[in-house]
Parts: sequence; C-alpha cells; structure tokens
Amino acid sequence: MSKTVKLALDIIIGAVVPVVVLKYGTAPLGTLPAYLAAALVPVAWVLIDLFVITRRFNFITTYGGASAIMRGALAFWYVDGALFAFKDSASYILAFFVFGVGALLGKPVTRSIALQGLGPDTPEREAQMARLLDEPSVRRAMSRAALLIGVTNLAAGAVNYVINYRMVLAPFNTAAFNDQVANVNAITRIVLVLPDMLALFFAFSLMYKAMYALLPEDDAPGDDPGEFWTLLARREDAMQLRRGAPRTGTTPPAGAPVVPAVGDTAAPADGMLNDEAVQHRAARQARGEFGLG
Repeated sequence: MSKTVKLALDIIIGAVVPVVVLKYGTAPLGTLPAYLAAALVPVAWVLIDLFVITRRFNFITTYGGASAIMRGALAFWYVDGALFAFKDSASYILAFFVFGVGALLGKPVTRSIALQGLGPDTPEREAQMARLLDEPSVRRAMSRAALLIGVTNLAAGAVNYVINYRMVLAPFNTAAFNDQVANVNAITRIVLVLPDMLALFFAFSLMYKAMYALLPEDDAPGDDPGEFWTLLARREDAMQLRRGAPRTGTTPPAGAPVVPAVGDTAAPADGMLNDEAVQHRAARQARGEFGLG
C-alpha cells in the first residue's frame, strides 16, 4: 500500500467516518450502537493496519496500537459532561506522559523513534548509531524534540477538553449527544491535527539536524537512500583514525587514508555541514519520515 493511499485511508476512517456515522447513523442504528461504531471503527482500522497490513512491531506501532486499544476501551465508559471531555482528551494526556515526561526523566522516546526510522540493518550500523545518538548535542536534541511533542499534545488536550466541555452538553445516549460529538469531531479531528503535525515535523528536524551536524560533509549530493549510512561510516573512520593517529609532528604510515577529523576546528573543512545544508537535509529527512515527501 502506497503512503498516499495509506494517508488518505487514515484521514477518511479516522476523521470522516466517525462524523458520518454519528450524523447519519444514529437514526437507523440507534444512539448507543451508532456512538460505539463511530468510536470503534477508527480503533479497528489501526489494529488491522498493525496486525494485518504493515505487521511491523516496534515502539512506534506499539504506541499507536496501545493508544487505539485505550480509546476502544474508553468507548465503553458511558459518561457525559466534564467526564466525557476528559475521556475524549485521554489520548493527548497519554502522549504527554510518553513523550514529555520521558524527556524530563532523561529517557526520550525519540531515541527509539530515530533508531526505528533510520533502521540500522546490521550490528555494526546499530553500534555506529548508538555512538552517534550518545553524543551530548544529539541527546539534548532528542530530549527537546520529545518535550516539544509532549507539550504540544498537552496543549492540544487542554483545547480539546474545553471544546468538548462547552459543546457536548446533552446527556449521554441521546441523539443530541451524538450530534454534538459529531460536531466536535468535525472540528478537533482536523484543527488539532495541524499543530501536532507541525510539532512532529520540527521535532524530527531538530533531531536530524543534530545528527547531520556531526557527520562529514557530503561531497556527492543527491537522494541516495544509503547516504546517511555512508556519511556515518565516514564519521566512524575519522574517529578511528583520530584514536589510532600518531602524535603530532610524526608522519602517518604510508598509504593511510587522509580523513578529516570530525570535530577538528583547526581547519575550515572540518567535516561539518554548514547550517543551511543541515537544515535542508533535516527537512528532507523529516518529510520522508512522515510520508509527506
């Protein structure tokens, strides 16, 4: 399934179908069946995608599956008023704890996301990635990225709570309640997705800029999918050369490769990308992670 088709199905099933079911399915199905159908269809789609279509089990998919299961379970908590507003905002609260609190505790989950997004396919690459992610500047970027996502979800959850509290006023299990929930969903499933997507984009850009800033300069620009690993391997070679290099003033062994030392500030060509190139590469990589490019 292409990324475009997958994104379209996510929008239709996750945002459009619940509104349509609540608006036009309440009369023929009944208030409670229509409410449950609207709540459970998006949950079923996430689980089908996880267990049948993609069948990839990692932090990202596990988090998505766990969030869907939580929403499905909460659908059977029949409440209205303030409790319903809280229930409808629970997924935002979960995201805040997973991303924001994890970052504050020094365990940003963005590290796992970066590992899974880049997908090291050999033990050697896993070790290289681990060393890159353990760099202080990268660790700070990972924490800031996770905190940005967490705080954005907390703010979105607060807005979602207020909208539900003020707009869903009818008692539960009534046609008016379903109609009001549909009206809220038509707003929140679109409006609140935008700041979340922006936060994700800037968070991933922050992470990738920090990583690419520690990689050697790319002297063969292009869209080579193996470009990152080539640069990472060159970084490892430079680090190894520095660790095994003779003392200053001595002559290196004959045939030794001349590799610029990463982090060496003595020369302009120090293997670091300039800021403009870093931002461009990070933005491109982030777009690829979100399936937008």
